[in-house]
Amino acid sequence: MKYTLANRMNGMQASAVREILKVTQRPEVISFAGGLPAPELFPVNEIAQVAQEVCAAEGRKVLQYATTEGRPTLRQKIADRMNRIYKSHLTKDNILITTGSQQNLDMAGKIFLNPGDVVLMEAPTYLAAINAFKAYECTFMEVPTDNKGMIPEELDKILASTPNVKLIYVITDFQNPTGICWPVERREAFMKVVEKYDVPVLEDNPYGELRYEGKTNPSLLSMDKRGQVMGMGTFSKTFCPGLRIGWLAASTDIMPQFIKVKQSADLHSSAFDQAIIDRYMEEFSLDEHVKEINDLYRHRRNLIIECMEKEFTDGTTWTHPEGGLFLWLTFPEGVSARKVFDKCIEKNVAGVLGEFFYPTTKSDRHMRINYSNMPDERIREGIRRMGEALKEVKEGK
Repeated sequence: MKYTLANRMNGMQASAVREILKVTQRPEVISFAGGLPAPELFPVNEIAQVAQEVCAAEGRKVLQYATTEGRPTLRQKIADRMNRIYKSHLTKDNILITTGSQQNLDMAGKIFLNPGDVVLMEAPTYLAAINAFKAYECTFMEVPTDNKGMIPEELDKILASTPNVKLIYVITDFQNPTGICWPVERREAFMKVVEKYDVPVLEDNPYGELRYEGKTNPSLLSMDKRGQVMGMGTFSKTFCPGLRIGWLAASTDIMPQFIKVKQSADLHSSAFDQAIIDRYMEEFSLDEHVKEINDLYRHRRNLIIECMEKEFTDGTTWTHPEGGLFLWLTFPEGVSARKVFDKCIEKNVAGVLGEFFYPTTKSDRHMRINYSNMPDERIREGIRRMGEALKEVKEGK
């Protein structure tokens, strides 16, 4: 049968990262491609314990339909945690439990975007956000970005001169794909600009707790005085991604719109999974678990940089993230990232081409590298292979 698809499908593409991950499933491939947490740190035994306790204490309740907003005690724990870490001022009424933070991107697109509306983004930025918003037939405009985030003066010029800007999307902590973190001064300057305009801001923060050095900065949400900023969070990076529990933090003015949209999408996120996380946070220390994660990721970040300093002798540079899961390679002028990627695949090692992370422009000089998922010996061998690939591309082999 020949199907007639909606126009919006013309702009939708399969995730480039997901397609690459299919290649990296082969055991001989060393993958720096996905943003995968380290599975050896998943608290499997603790989850098994609390899952049994949840079934015994409230099994019939959590296996039934539940409210769209989510489990009240978990929502309050999230609000309290955000208030403590990011200096915000939230209650459970500001929190909506979602099916992973990815669901927030789709809901925001549905709520704010008509065909032709403009979304402002960093360049580069999170690939899955580009794809989620693209489904609503918007257009993208890249805000010039440096190693401290969006440049406020450039943002101001764009907002003053561009009609139909309906949403600004940013990742302020350990950005995907670059790993950069906005300093406090840049956040304050950003907020001074956006406060002049009636444009909502979606602050995506899946990596903020994965800080290995330096001091945690207040969130844009905590600086917001107008109900303009919506925050996204997730347990995927600090607990485990398979449970698919994230959240939206927003003012009570806009929250009803997200609740309506979520009701039409999936009614509510898994009540059982919410109960598991809620009880885990009652009985165990999520702070201690996150510290364990950060200790390992700090080690792996240091190791991969040490290996690159040894193997990448062609002038390639990279970011030095203070946290998160990624760093960003920039190849020397004249070296094609596409050729490096293809050569890497021949050698059974993979990163992600940087070109996929740009909303409108393209660049053939970058690659995203993940360091959280591979053990030491595979990091060393994988970077050795990438070094060989770089050398061969530069020599024209």
